[in-house]
Amino acid sequence: MRRKTALRDKFWSPIRFIRLPAAIAPSLNPEVPLPLAKEPSGVAFANGMGDFERLQQRMLLATLVVAALAVPTAAFAFGWDVALSLLIGAFAGLVYLWLLSRSVARLGEASRSLSKVQLLVPVVLVLAGTRLPQLQLLPALVGFLLYKPALLVQAALDR
Repeated sequence: MRRKTALRDKFWSPIRFIRLPAAIAPSLNPEVPLPLAKEPSGVAFANGMGDFERLQQRMLLATLVVAALAVPTAAFAFGWDVALSLLIGAFAGLVYLWLLSRSVARLGEASRSLSKVQLLVPVVLVLAGTRLPQLQLLPALVGFLLYKPALLVQAALDR
């Protein structure tokens, strides 16, 4: 009698004949969920593309806020030419972030790899910084990288 209950409480796995407890073993009852059928705990995974679009909007808005704080600060501390270069770089960073998020949004439905178009934005910014005398390269690159603090803030807020 004891042996029958022990066999009933165990499940023989077809893989390597590992004996699994009944709580872990897959059930033949379709109403009982499989242990591996749990939803992932990620925010974008659990709620779909709506959360991704809200995250995308928050990142773009946070980048705008960081740029809106940095440009007047640079104008006060370093002058208007540096602030203009920082503003152009921040705009390039916004375009880069928008193109990247658009490419990520298309990843599941239309393509299997990320687009490379967004990589043209920093290349064009560096070329413009070296060709145009009004645009200073270092403040433009710092402005381009202003989207990074916004990403860090969003990552901290999502935890």
